[in-house]
Amino acid sequence: MTEQQTVGKSPRLYVEAALAGDVEVTLSGPQSHYLRNVMRLKPGAVVRLFNGCDGEWQATITDLGRKGGSAMCTAQTRTLEPMPDVHYLFAPLKQARLDYMAQKATEMGAAVLQPVQTRFTMVSRIKHERIRANAIEAAEQCNLLGIPEVRDLIRLDRLLEQWPQDRALIYCDEAAEIASPLTVLGTIKPGPVAVLIGPEGGFSGDERELLRTHAHVTAISLGPRIMRADTAAVAALTIIQAVLGDWA
Repeated sequence: MTEQQTVGKSPRLYVEAALAGDVEVTLSGPQSHYLRNVMRLKPGAVVRLFNGCDGEWQATITDLGRKGGSAMCTAQTRTLEPMPDVHYLFAPLKQARLDYMAQKATEMGAAVLQPVQTRFTMVSRIKHERIRANAIEAAEQCNLLGIPEVRDLIRLDRLLEQWPQDRALIYCDEAAEIASPLTVLGTIKPGPVAVLIGPEGGFSGDERELLRTHAHVTAISLGPRIMRADTAAVAALTIIQAVLGDWA
């Protein structure tokens, strides 16, 4: 196996520290445990580090202790790539499905994860750090160079009050006319975009009316079948990335 192939198969870790040549980066206790006890690595082994702003760096492990470790950056392997300007807005779900949703939205290229409180939202509290941890795990495993920003929970009406006029908002509505979402999205000018998935109980009549009053808001149908909210997230982000995102 060549050196390049070895580096390509080495573990990837997200770190908060700045990355540059000959910079030694501190690794957390859980990261040290993962490298030492799960991956069975020792000092001298190669890892890849990223922090969302300095690209990806090859680094050599210098220490793996019980409370933490360290690695020395040796070469940049990838420069930073801009994330698609796609925001994912969602009514919070129960924990296991929220974990799945955060991972898949990250994999699909969402730059922002925004929880939204609606009338029929069943979960009123979210664990911000748990969502972020799932996003980091997805980014590490899928060779992403950044992680989405995780924002605080906000009520739908307040979100719409402060909505930026230059960002299109697409919401998935099971009550919308069943038409090809590709055709509907094709009428939207490319640019900043967000997708909103409501709770499993759907949007209330008042919420639908509120959404319709905004000129920059578009409703789409995801077809004749009712999807769970976490499944709808993947379906909607796939369509939007294909038409308005970095797949287009």
